[in-house]
Amino acid sequence: MSGSPSLDKIPITVVAAGSSARLHWRRRTVQAAVLIIAMLIPLSGLLRIDPVAGAFVVLDRQIWWSDFFIIFGLWLMLASGLVLMYSSVGTAFCGWACPQNTLSELANRWTYKLLGRRADVSLAGEKMKVAAGKNRLGNWLLLGLIILAAAMLFSLIPLLYFYPPDVVWSFITLRPDERLASSLHYIYTIFVIIFFVDIAFIRHFWCRFMCVYKVWQHGFKTRQSLHVAYDEARSESCEKCNYCVTSCFLGIDPRDTNMYDSCINCGECIDACNELQEKKGEVGLLHFSLGAREQSRSGWLLGRLGSLSARMKWTLPFSLLGLGMFAWGLVSYEYYRLAVYRADAEFSSSIEDYRIRVSNKLYRDAVLTISIEGLPKGSYVLSAGEVRFDTAGKVDLELNINNTLPPGLHRFLVQVQSADGWRDSYRVQHFVSKGRG
Repeated sequence: MSGSPSLDKIPITVVAAGSSARLHWRRRTVQAAVLIIAMLIPLSGLLRIDPVAGAFVVLDRQIWWSDFFIIFGLWLMLASGLVLMYSSVGTAFCGWACPQNTLSELANRWTYKLLGRRADVSLAGEKMKVAAGKNRLGNWLLLGLIILAAAMLFSLIPLLYFYPPDVVWSFITLRPDERLASSLHYIYTIFVIIFFVDIAFIRHFWCRFMCVYKVWQHGFKTRQSLHVAYDEARSESCEKCNYCVTSCFLGIDPRDTNMYDSCINCGECIDACNELQEKKGEVGLLHFSLGAREQSRSGWLLGRLGSLSARMKWTLPFSLLGLGMFAWGLVSYEYYRLAVYRADAEFSSSIEDYRIRVSNKLYRDAVLTISIEGLPKGSYVLSAGEVRFDTAGKVDLELNINNTLPPGLHRFLVQVQSADGWRDSYRVQHFVSKGRG
């Protein structure tokens, strides 16, 4: 309670906070989440690449071309999902999720703080703009160190997709690890140089003129896709105002967006317009629209629902089919593989008749027992009856048939059994000619 009775009579009005930066901070949250997900995908074992085996790894399972349901199901699910996303939200991926744009915006922010609010050091074709009061060697060095640190940090993310987390940690802490390739330091250095040049100079120049991925998205973009709409009926409210244009870091006029332009649906112009109009107690003239470009704002919701419904009719079934195939591929996945080959190579003055290849497709230890059924004892020599794996890999065994078998056709089985109960067999027909021996 106030100590002055006169002050108590003054009415107090509570005004709700505006939404001037609502899209901005939502977008920053999504961008941060995408970077975290990009690291969690390999760290969790969900997906990575084994450079030694030359294979994809999904949930610690080595994926071969024979794993058709996993490969085709994942491709179908992602392809149909991306088509749905592009045709619906347009290039919003670029503005809300693309790491290239995220790093470019962070570099812009550091540049503005150290070299001035209008500083421009990118490859936009314009003369370099640096504030006179901040054009000092110390500012340039600090900006260079920040960009270098960011390049060194983000260059570690690609390594996670090729090496397990403990191997990458050994690389970071400079500990010796036999699983590290000798050339990894050179590869990492190349990544750092690429990231540094990209963050320091290329930035949004890539988004505007070099990104093939964005051009590919335009192939699925329609006039009903998400875009920035302008309320022309209130055009007098923005006379002599270019606040939305100056807020666009791609340098376009958001009041006149077309199907094929550089807009990435980031929403910064919408926040800028809302911020300015809220001072007048009005709503902004810019907003996101999902539907026909000439559609009024009042019909936005119906247009959005109708547009999404039309696209989901043919994309959603393919996405669900791909998801089902991918799930079935994981359920029916074979952890081990057996193959038998005829080998006509000389080995220790005898004929190496067959090569037995046993494979462990899981990145964990395993013990496999091999046996031969259908051949008399003493008529063959198996190089080993048991194989131990520390991780995923392949081992070749030798099966030599000697001269004690009579001429004719001999059928036998090569059987393999794992410690966890898995079994497989391979039927072989071995012919012995009359002249042998």
